[in-house]
Amino acid sequence: MALIKRVFLFLAVNLLVMFTLSLLITVLGVGPRLTAHGYNYQSLMIFCLIWGMGGSFISLLLSRFMAKQMMGVQVIDPQTRDPELQHLLQMVHRLSRAAYLPVMPEVGIYDSPEMNAFATGPTKSRALVAVSTGLLNRMRVEEVEGVVGHEVSHIANGDMVTMTLLQGIVNAFAMFLSYIVALVITQMIQGNQRSRERESSFQSSLIFSLTRNLLQFLFLILGSIVIAAFSRYREFRADEGGARLAGRHHMIQALEALRRNFEAVQPQENQTIQALQISSKPTGLMALFSSHPPLEERIARLQRM
Repeated sequence: MALIKRVFLFLAVNLLVMFTLSLLITVLGVGPRLTAHGYNYQSLMIFCLIWGMGGSFISLLLSRFMAKQMMGVQVIDPQTRDPELQHLLQMVHRLSRAAYLPVMPEVGIYDSPEMNAFATGPTKSRALVAVSTGLLNRMRVEEVEGVVGHEVSHIANGDMVTMTLLQGIVNAFAMFLSYIVALVITQMIQGNQRSRERESSFQSSLIFSLTRNLLQFLFLILGSIVIAAFSRYREFRADEGGARLAGRHHMIQALEALRRNFEAVQPQENQTIQALQISSKPTGLMALFSSHPPLEERIARLQRM
């Protein structure tokens, strides 16, 4: 039942995004218009910006709501009498005040055996910090504090908005360049004649569509390397921020605990571990696509602080 709910929400959000962006494009009257000299570049760029960035920002606006629904996050009542939940709530609020957040984020927990925690939300004033039951049950208090400090630092650094903006720009440029390059390639294959038979026109459109989709896929892959590199940089920054908020020793203890847990599970189970987005040690080209640095490198950096 939970899986069906998640699939339904995923499809509903994507349909909402497509409908909203299509309506916006229709109202503005923009699109990838061809002229006698090629594309109307201004119209094409606006079209790509709307599609590329619009979806990312709509997802960001819905991120807190979607996290609660998809992950089953239960927001902790500030008046709760549960000592463990009250302690977690006070910990997040204390670290948030130390990070000078304008509004205290919502604090939630969700049922999962994985050692996991994340922060999300469209702005610093509308953020959510969620912690899994697995992390609370298997980490010491000082280690939990290090994890929470890391997540609060993500909010204080505005990482959710920054990553959304970067993803939107990459999407827009991938779409824009794929249209332009596909048009050039199609003209090289078909020639520059403007009048053609119906079959040739259909063939030209088919070549253009296939080429554009392939190029957009390749450009998005290249763009993901840039996004992953920036993501690794922001993880180092969040580690440093967590060290300042919760204490360097507590931050190192948290990463050490995550590393011990990661090494204890079977290799096929490693992919399910999401705490601070732990991943295995990618090598070669795969290292370029890793969104998080190896735990050993993160620990070493904190030790050198």
